[in-house]
Amino acid sequence: MTDFMLFLPELLFILAALLFFILSLRKTADPAGCHKWAIVLASIGLLVTVASSRQEGMLFFDCYRVDLFSQVFKVLLALGTIWVIFSSGELKGISPRQHAEYYFLIFVCTLAMMMLVSSVELLTIYVSIELSSYSLYLLVPMRRNADQYVETGIKYFMVGVTASALMLFGISLLFGMAHTTYVPQLVKTLPGIITQPATIVGLLLALCGFFFKLALFPFHVWAPDVYQGSSNQVTTYIATASKMAAAAMIIRFAGLSAGASPAMIKLLIVLSILSMTFGNLVAIIQKDIKRLLAYSSIAHAGYILIGILSFSGRGYASAIYYAAAYLVMNYSVFMVIMKLADDGHNLQIKELAGLHKRSPLLAMTLMLGLFGLAGIPPTAGFTGKFLVFAAALEKGYLFLVIIGMINATISLYYYLIVIKAAYLLKPVNEYPTLQVDAWTRCMSVVLVIMTIYLGIFPDHFLSLTEAAAKTLF
Repeated sequence: MTDFMLFLPELLFILAALLFFILSLRKTADPAGCHKWAIVLASIGLLVTVASSRQEGMLFFDCYRVDLFSQVFKVLLALGTIWVIFSSGELKGISPRQHAEYYFLIFVCTLAMMMLVSSVELLTIYVSIELSSYSLYLLVPMRRNADQYVETGIKYFMVGVTASALMLFGISLLFGMAHTTYVPQLVKTLPGIITQPATIVGLLLALCGFFFKLALFPFHVWAPDVYQGSSNQVTTYIATASKMAAAAMIIRFAGLSAGASPAMIKLLIVLSILSMTFGNLVAIIQKDIKRLLAYSSIAHAGYILIGILSFSGRGYASAIYYAAAYLVMNYSVFMVIMKLADDGHNLQIKELAGLHKRSPLLAMTLMLGLFGLAGIPPTAGFTGKFLVFAAALEKGYLFLVIIGMINATISLYYYLIVIKAAYLLKPVNEYPTLQVDAWTRCMSVVLVIMTIYLGIFPDHFLSLTEAAAKTLF
């Protein structure tokens, strides 16, 4: 009975996916009914996940660990999923006949990512990441006029399978050197063999799968086209929920070396710098707001890596905090995008002109979300950057912190371009009146409060992330 309770959140998502698989077999489409069922099941899943957050135990021959670290990320995954599902009432970018399949793949992908953050065995991790990836490979081309975005789906798949192959090769090297696939045993074994080239190469290749999910340079090439080519809801899901699982596993995997390999540390520092710099510089010239946010996500992957590079409890806690703050801030921006482009088209920055008059609340939500992403106080984004920079300074990475601060300043420029369009530009043609439903109004208020509250009063959540990080040692 105890084992059953440990796996209860995942079981609920399995049942939800099974229901939508059955609904997808019906001859007649019922988009409204599918959306109601999805909201109910996602809400139950979130409640059960929160209720299970303090559970601990091992499952499946010790391949599956339920602890505070995994449960915190499961709550973030469930929260991101229900936000996306609530915003999927107007799925005009996807054919009504495919709505059941859309919810089926969303629940399967969330299930896979929940399994991913609890997996502590290399092959279990690999199977989980593949299940989540293939769900996304199917979600990305699921859009009206899909012929225009065939290249997007193919590119995403090809880059994904390449990263997967590298990851599998890395796992084989780790197994060959450590003679185990269990993460707890690897933690004990690797410090003694981390100086050997095969171990370093194996660990880095194994990380490739997570670098791909997080869109860290140089595994970022899929992100701009996938963000632009996917429907707005699918892009939101990729940009929010899926990033949580990737961040969790990079934290867990990077901690295997415990900073014992200078070569690995130097390489991760280079990847962090390249990711921040490339993402921010290329984002400046973007006109499509989803492509801009794609390059922004590449930069934020570099910021998260700064916290991880400290290889300490404080650094891991700051990375967890940053990932949670990124979820809130990024969803704030994407919720506005989904509302303005409710017909499913790709929103251009110039289309934000006059937003503060059409909907002051949405304009404020967009502004605070972007201020948070830029790291302006008193938002959660500022506190997140402060925490990862402080953790890096404790380890003596002053040069890395300076580069991070320079990049944060660069990012402010293109975020302000978007805010300028919403508040200062006048539309060339008058846009129709924007009808904001009760759910969007409530969600906007909640997101604004969360963005500011987490920025000014981070103590309670930070203590939770610190407790979660301690379970890694």
